[in-house]
Amino acid sequence: MSTGEGTGFEPATGDGPPLPEPAGARAASVRTAFDGMLQIRRLTNTGHPAPEAVPAAWELHRAVRAVALALEASGRAASAVDASGQRTATGYRVSAGASPGTVRVEWLGPPGSGAAHEEESELTRCVAVLRELGWIALLYRGPRSRRFLEVEPPTGTARPDSR
Repeated sequence: MSTGEGTGFEPATGDGPPLPEPAGARAASVRTAFDGMLQIRRLTNTGHPAPEAVPAAWELHRAVRAVALALEASGRAASAVDASGQRTATGYRVSAGASPGTVRVEWLGPPGSGAAHEEESELTRCVAVLRELGWIALLYRGPRSRRFLEVEPPTGTARPDSR
């Protein structure tokens, strides 16, 4: 789970421990948070013909959180780490991107998990989820030929100066 603004719901970013909540309770929390995000879009994107299809200003200022919520709500699995920082689960990892307002999404897992072999197909699934919600998600090949996504707001959307 990501650390953040204190108490309350935090979407899984793939950098925390395995989620302690029972699966049903977690799914309900994710659904409520995602529905809230869509409601914010409806209320704030009033000038757009499809207000739910583009990120709201709130999301642009909390892009890592918004992208993690979108992926978790879609049913994608988040990676996890133990207290020593070792990966214990295979899934997405969401972190701040290299440029302000961008997000990086990787597919990671414990050594020997086969995450590197799954990353192209799993990240392609992540692209579909994010594009449906109005984000621009581009698949890149990085060091050691590992793939990752760079996610940014739609063209014409002002990016915040800080993450």
